[in-house]
Amino acid sequence: MKLILLGPPGAGKGTQAKMLTEKFSIPQISTGDILRAAVKAGTTMGLKAKEFMDAGGLVPDEVVVGIVRDRLQEVDCENGFILDGFPRTVAQADALQVSLQKMDKELDHVISLDVDAEALVERLTGRRTCKDCGRGYHISFDPSKVEGVCDVCSSELIQRDDDREDTIRKRLQVYASQTEPLINYYRETGVLIELDGMQQIKLVQEQILARLQAS
Repeated sequence: MKLILLGPPGAGKGTQAKMLTEKFSIPQISTGDILRAAVKAGTTMGLKAKEFMDAGGLVPDEVVVGIVRDRLQEVDCENGFILDGFPRTVAQADALQVSLQKMDKELDHVISLDVDAEALVERLTGRRTCKDCGRGYHISFDPSKVEGVCDVCSSELIQRDDDREDTIRKRLQVYASQTEPLINYYRETGVLIELDGMQQIKLVQEQILARLQAS
């Protein structure tokens, strides 16, 4: 099962990816994770990426695609994979398709989680994290027993910079301009599965599995 997960920040891609990795025994491949791993391992592509990162620039598509291509050729991807956070643009999608063809692989499905932007802002700005043990909370959906205090270790709960409203809105704008066009891109190829990501997690999981098994 070779899959891509699409959806804006906070749509629940990571949660659904974890379920799918357990169900199908395939790895979840996060671009950020494999980029850091390639740099640490000193691979050819990793060294190229490090040059741009050290200079404070963005890693170009050809390097990112190369790192993804190297990862997809590892043994644990023989039975499939889940790409999370890649591709981010139509250009990356085109490059990925070329790489897959060279490896004699083909995408089975692209799962797109649709969510309301304002609901996402509320969901993400309400997140709080214990500064010591890392336990996560939400001021509306999963609050601590004592406001601002961790239930586990009694340390202070903080709001991460990534969860501040201005940061979130910028990330959503980037997603809308760069990544949303991929929805139509994959719809035209016939591999897109579109689901309402605002539903309960379990219901989204059930619908994903039903659509995958029906195809």
